[in-house]
Amino acid sequence: MTEAADSRRRRLVLALALAPAFALAQAPLADEEYRPRVGQAGKDVIWVPTPDFLVERMLQMAQAGPKDFVVDLGSGDGRTVILAAKKFRARALGVEYNPKMVELARRNAEKEGVADSAKFVEADIFAFDFGEATVVTLYLLDELNLRLRPRLLAMRPGTRIVSHEFDMGDWPPDETTTVNDHPARLWVVPAKLEGDWKLAYEIGAPVGAVLRFKQAFQHVEGTIVSSVVRLGLREPRLRGDRIEFGLVDFRGVLHEFSGRVRGNLISGSVRSGGAPGRRFRAERIRTGEPYGSSVTPSR
Repeated sequence: MTEAADSRRRRLVLALALAPAFALAQAPLADEEYRPRVGQAGKDVIWVPTPDFLVERMLQMAQAGPKDFVVDLGSGDGRTVILAAKKFRARALGVEYNPKMVELARRNAEKEGVADSAKFVEADIFAFDFGEATVVTLYLLDELNLRLRPRLLAMRPGTRIVSHEFDMGDWPPDETTTVNDHPARLWVVPAKLEGDWKLAYEIGAPVGAVLRFKQAFQHVEGTIVSSVVRLGLREPRLRGDRIEFGLVDFRGVLHEFSGRVRGNLISGSVRSGGAPGRRFRAERIRTGEPYGSSVTPSR
């Protein structure tokens, strides 16, 4: 067992040990009002809520805001959804399997005055369609994250995924923050870039070549192929649907490309030798597997 896995196990054991004390402290004021117990069994995991300070940090990492649709998978008592709506002004939805938790979360949203923007649905997270989310939050387990990973990677490039504690296998996070020994990890869904692209841009006269990318999640390498020449790209960077890279030509001039990936088209601007930017575009002519092992991600 790795040190990280052992730390997670100890934390969950501690939560279970504290469950009776939490249950006593949260004893219902009325017999009919449901109060969850820390450590109680759920469909896929036991219920251990994310601390409020980490909920806020997770939403900060995702840079959630009024234009976002935040979906919390396994929303429990609703705290993440409610904070997303109340403090970050986002439209938010919680997906929870336990119907009593769903009702509790709805009551909590009413009490906080955000019932119109903080919604909850009773559903299985593995069957529910959350594809319209711009931010996804979760506190599951490594193996559950891996089950969800194909669907997460298929979401719109630029979608932010934030997990309390648990990882995504060999998909490395873009950012990790630890607060009071609680880690939070952020991923930005990358565009599918692997393959060959027919590149055209202007520097006095049109220039055409093939842009070839290899990709392992958000980590990319690239070359430009023209005739018998293959030139390496300088510092290619992919974040969501935004791509940047440099190219030094045979005159020693650096061309700096910055654009957006829209399906099978990349378009943007290129600055050459400090001159004002000109337009470039690239159309995909061959598709590759973007999440293979062609590039070894650095951590």
